[in-house]
This record gives sequence, C-alpha cells and structure tokens, in this order.
Amino acid sequence: EVQLVESGGGLVQPGGSLRLSCAASGFTFDDYAMSWVRQAPGKGLEWVSAISWNGGNTYYAESMKGRFTMSRDNAKNTLYLQMNSLKSEDTAVYYCARAFGSWTSRYSDYAFGSWGQGTQVTVSS
Repeated sequence: EVQLVESGGGLVQPGGSLRLSCAASGFTFDDYAMSWVRQAPGKGLEWVSAISWNGGNTYYAESMKGRFTMSRDNAKNTLYLQMNSLKSEDTAVYYCARAFGSWTSRYSDYAFGSWGQGTQVTVSS
C-alpha cells in the first residue's frame, strides 16, 4: 500500500527555518512527481510546491519563492521541503502528495493523488 509519512514539523520562531521530510514507500518513488500542500487554520488547501520525478522541474507558489526549496532523494525514497524566513502565516499542516504522472503542473493531479497524514508547523514567537 502507498505510504507517505511526513516529519520534521514543530514550533519555530518567525524568521527561523525548518526542514520537512516525507518518507515514501509502497510504490516506485522515482516514477512520480511529488508535491507539498498545506492547510492553515481556518483556511483551505494551498499548493506549496511540486517536483518532477528526477528533480529537473519544480514549481513554487509565489509566496514561497525565495524562501522554500523542494528537493528529493530518490535513492532514499524521500522528499524534502526546506523552509527559511518563516512567517506566522506559514503556520499550517503540511502534507506531501503523489501525482498521477512523472511531471505535471496541474494542481488537480496532486490534489486527487495519494496524501500523507501531514505534519504540523507552527510559527510563533
């Protein structure tokens, strides 16, 4: 069975950094594009970033560009999200999601794919 397990969340001060990981199993990891999606308290789902099967293509939402960096290590079946210059509005549950294909820039291809349980990120002083 497909499993996606997020980790690395926690409490961090504004301006700080955090690195999230997503451990994947139950499928051929390097066959799929992957994504990070988040949900802030009282808000809807927001697409954070996406990466192609080999890391050759990436997407970032405008508010994350220059602050967040997505990467993957296919040998370890692991996805990463390095978050810098964190703001209070980054407080959310962060999910990793598997797309239907090896690369797609369509959010729906991630939204309707497989998701993990999420990891809580809280940015507060």
